[in-house]
Amino acid sequence: MSSSLEDFFRENQAQVRAQMDEDADAVYPELVFCEMAMDHLFEQGMTHEAIPCHYQGRLGHSHLRVSGYGLSEDHDQLDLFISLYKGDDVLSSISDADTQLAANHCFRFFTACAEGNIANQIDHSSDAHDLAVAIQQQHQAFEQVRIFVLTDRVAKTKQFHPKTIGATTVSLEVMDIERLYRHLVAGKPRDELVVDFAEVSGRPLPCVFVPSGEGEEYDYALAAIPGEALRFMYDRYGARLLENNVRSFLGVQSKKSVNAGIQKTLRDTPDRFMAYNNGIVMVVDELSVVQAEGGGTAIGGLKGMQIVNGGQTTASLYFTKKKHPETNLGKVNIPAKIIVIKPQNHATQAQASSQEESLLAAISLYANSQNQIKQADLSSNNHFHRQMEEWSAKVYCPDGAGRWFYERTSGSYNTWLVKDGYTPAKRKALKTACPTSRRVTKMDLARYLVAWKRQPEVACLGPQKCFHTFMSQQEDGGAEVNLGNFKEMIAKTIVFRAILSLVRKQLNGVQMPIAIYTVAVLAQQFGKRFDFERVWLQQGISPALRDHVSLWVKEVTQALDDTKGTGSLSDWVKHPECGKTLLNQRFTAPVATPEWVK
Repeated sequence: MSSSLEDFFRENQAQVRAQMDEDADAVYPELVFCEMAMDHLFEQGMTHEAIPCHYQGRLGHSHLRVSGYGLSEDHDQLDLFISLYKGDDVLSSISDADTQLAANHCFRFFTACAEGNIANQIDHSSDAHDLAVAIQQQHQAFEQVRIFVLTDRVAKTKQFHPKTIGATTVSLEVMDIERLYRHLVAGKPRDELVVDFAEVSGRPLPCVFVPSGEGEEYDYALAAIPGEALRFMYDRYGARLLENNVRSFLGVQSKKSVNAGIQKTLRDTPDRFMAYNNGIVMVVDELSVVQAEGGGTAIGGLKGMQIVNGGQTTASLYFTKKKHPETNLGKVNIPAKIIVIKPQNHATQAQASSQEESLLAAISLYANSQNQIKQADLSSNNHFHRQMEEWSAKVYCPDGAGRWFYERTSGSYNTWLVKDGYTPAKRKALKTACPTSRRVTKMDLARYLVAWKRQPEVACLGPQKCFHTFMSQQEDGGAEVNLGNFKEMIAKTIVFRAILSLVRKQLNGVQMPIAIYTVAVLAQQFGKRFDFERVWLQQGISPALRDHVSLWVKEVTQALDDTKGTGSLSDWVKHPECGKTLLNQRFTAPVATPEWVK
C-alpha cells in the first residue's frame, strides 16, 4: 500500500468521526461513510442523486440489506448501495467472499422487491418502502441496474459477474477505499475507463493519427469504431463515458425523436449507419499507436475516455441492442474523432488541472454547438462560480479563523487539501479551518438559492435540472458577487442545512423535498426581512428559529400529504401546481415579532 493511500485512509476515517461529532443526528459511522461515498459517486457523474435508505431484514432464510439508492429521473436506471464499514485505524483488506456476500444481500433485496414479496413488510413512512414499491412496479422497465458495495477496506476484486432476474441484468461493483483514493486524491477517476481493441474487436482499430508539435495541447486520430466495441464500452462503463460537464445533455432521455431515428437505422439498415450518423467526439488521456494488419496505423487501446459529443448515439446503440437482441451491430461502424490530451508542464498540479478543464469545456462546447448548448451549461468556468470561489478563499468567518470552501469543480476541495496540506500538521490545520461541513458545491448552492427564491418545485426536480434553471437565471441578469451577497448566500446555505438536519431528525421518509418546501415557506413568510447577517455572525440559527421551523416541518409534511391526491409525493413535489398550492397555505405564525427578522 502506498503511503498516499494510507494518508487518505486516515483522513477518511477522521472525516467520518468529525462528521459524527458535528452532526448530532448522525447515529452510526457506517451510515456517515455510506453517504460520503454516495455523494462522491454522484459528484463524479457515476450515479444519480443518491438517497440514504437503510433497510435490513429477512425473507425466509435470505438476508436482505440496502443502504441507499439512486434512481434516474426517467425511472429507467437504478443504482443500489450497500455499505461495509469497519472503521479501523489501520488500513486492511476485505475478502471477495465478504464483498460478494454483501452484493448478494442487496441483490436479494432487489429480487424480493421485484417479486412483490417485501413492500408490505416495510414501514410505509420510510424511504425503503418507496424504493420497494418503485422496484415492484417498474423493475421490468429498468434499462440498467447496478449494485455498489461501499467499503473503507481494500478489495481485491472490484467487479463481479452480473446477475439476472427475468430479463433484467444487474451488475455488481465494489467501490473500496482504493478506488475512492484514485478518484478523490490521485484525481484520475477516468483512469478506470480503458478499452483494448484487440480484446473487444479481435484486432487493433485502423485510424488516421495526426500528432501535434512540441508543446501543443493535443494529438488526434480519426477512426470508425465498430458498433459492438462502442456497445461494449457503454456496457462496461455506462454514463461515466458521458460525464464531462454536459452529461445531462447526453442522456438517453433527451431528444427521444432523435433516438427513435437512431434505433430505426440500427434495426432496419445497419449498413447505412455510418453514412447517416454524424459520429462521436471522444477525449482520452492516453492512446496507444500500433501497426495495423497489412501496414498503416492503428489504435491498440484507449485510457481515460470521455465522449463529449455523441452520447445519444452511444446510449441508443446500447439500449437498442439490449431491447432488440436481433439487431446486427456487426454491420455498424461509428465515425469517431479522438482527441488525446497531452500532459503539460506546469508549476503546480492545480494549474495543469485548470488548463485541462478549460480545454475540455471548450471542446465540449464546440463539439455540441449543433445541439444549442449554451456556455452557461459548461458552467464551472462561469463568472459567477469563479467569483464565489474567489470570495470563499479570502473571506473568514466571524471567528477570524474558519472559512467556507466553494467547490467550483468536482473534487477541488480534496485537491486543495493535497496541494496545500503538504504535511500532516498542515493538512489537519486546513481541515480544522475549513471542515467538510463548510464545503458547498455549485449544485448545492443552486438548490439552496432556488428554494429561497420560492421555487420549491424546481429545487425538487433534481440537482442537474435545478442547476440549469439557476444558471439560466444567472445568465439573464445575475448580480455580481460582492462581500455582502456572498455572506447572504452562505447564510442561506446555513439555514437550509439546519432545516434539512431538523427534517432528518423528525422524519424517516422523503426528507429533501420537505426541507426544500420548508425553506420556501420561510422565504415566503419573511423574504427580505430575514436577518441573514445574524445567521452569518452566529454561523448557525437560533434556538427560537429552530423550534419554529420544527413546527413548520410538521405542517409542510401534512400539507403535502393532504394535497398530493392519489399520486406519489416524489412526483407531486416537482409539479408547478404543488409549489403554488403550498405557498398559498396558511402556516402557524410566531406569537411575537421573531428575533430572526430585521
